Amino acid sequence: MSYQRPELSDRRQRETHLSDRESLVSGHEHQRKSCHSAAVFNVVNSVIGSGIIGLPYSMNQAGFPLGILLLFWVSYITDFSLILLIKGGALSGTDSYQSLVNQTFGFPGYLLLSALQFMYPFIAMISYNIITGDTLSKVFQRIPGVDPGSVFIGRHFIIVVSTATFTLPLSLYRDIAKLGKISLISTVLTTIILGIVMTRAVSLGPNIPKTEDAWVFAKPNAIQAIGVMSFAFICHHNCFLVYGSLEEPTVAKWCRIIHTSILVSVFICVLFATCGYLTFTGFTQGDLFENYCRSDDLVTFGRFCYGITVILTYPIECFVTREVIANVFFGGNPSSVFHIILTVVIVTAATLVSLLIDCLGIVLELNGVLCAAPLIFIIPSACYLKLSNEPRTHMDKIMACVMLPVGALVMVVGFIMAITSPQDCTHGQEMFYCFPGNSSLTNSSWTHLQLTTQLSLGNLSIFQ
Repeated sequence: MSYQRPELSDRRQRETHLSDRESLVSGHEHQRKSCHSAAVFNVVNSVIGSGIIGLPYSMNQAGFPLGILLLFWVSYITDFSLILLIKGGALSGTDSYQSLVNQTFGFPGYLLLSALQFMYPFIAMISYNIITGDTLSKVFQRIPGVDPGSVFIGRHFIIVVSTATFTLPLSLYRDIAKLGKISLISTVLTTIILGIVMTRAVSLGPNIPKTEDAWVFAKPNAIQAIGVMSFAFICHHNCFLVYGSLEEPTVAKWCRIIHTSILVSVFICVLFATCGYLTFTGFTQGDLFENYCRSDDLVTFGRFCYGITVILTYPIECFVTREVIANVFFGGNPSSVFHIILTVVIVTAATLVSLLIDCLGIVLELNGVLCAAPLIFIIPSACYLKLSNEPRTHMDKIMACVMLPVGALVMVVGFIMAITSPQDCTHGQEMFYCFPGNSSLTNSSWTHLQLTTQLSLGNLSIFQ
């Protein structure tokens, strides 16, 4: 019999017994616990956030057939890596993403992860504010008797008021389990939005000209598309928070929750991406609602629902941002007064930045390739490979070995492409097919030159 070091033997024993008796969280007994369904809604709500609005655009970037395949692939990687993280927590005896990386790679790894975990949800908060201002401003413009040029329905005013009235008070909660019902409401509203997008794909799609490259299998910007998809699916930064809120958290229970959550999420995402892209094809923008006409009352209702959805999702991202700062600088247990001060500072900073930026697509791309890619692909794989003593032929290790280089490729190439070839942003401008003279457009094949020329003429008419 060969000799084994005690620490390796203990580690292998922990790895072998990832059973229903394992619990990774020991310091959350004081928190209110969430049931299986509430945890599913929290995960789905975290996935179906602002990123879903950019999924049709990712089809435009990658090519529709390849885009659908990539969407399923990213969803599978998300499912696998979320479970891998919790397994890593069991192997290392840790109860948070940060402590897992600290245990595995030491303080430098801890600082790197903390920076990524802060950047991703903070930029997501900015994107949520952008969406809130864009969507709700168009909603209020449709109210009879309201002056479309009034400052009180402008995007800046709406962002400030929604922050002070809704997102800041919700973000002041200290227990993520209390957001379970809010997450359920957000999921229901997202289902309504999906129905509206599907309806308009049938009624509006045939009247919008299709670009000549609408059905090509693949396009050069597929890497950028993966960045947008990664942004849409990532919820790794708060998975330990959701896991810790479970009643008797176990790896087996977590696997069931993640499989259910990702299955629901990918179903919604594929339908949303498909219907959105089929409606506008090569003309699809980073914010899908920018493609619809302002006079469309059904879409106006969809904009209202989506604005409420992102407002309700915002606090989950703020939870993570605040926790990172509290863990790095204040030992993870700030007083009630400091909790309030820290929350106000974070929300205020995100609000100020969102007032200066109005192009959603570039925010989604950069956050996807710079933050989401390492959080989904690279770090969970690296932690598991270092902690696990499974043989190299074990499926988990094979997948982790594949995810590492793929994540690095997406991160580096995606960032370079996002900077060197940024997308066009036609924020706040009516599309050419929304003007009365273009109402009789037929489903003919248009070239990019014709589309660009027609759009430019239409946009110029807004200012005349």
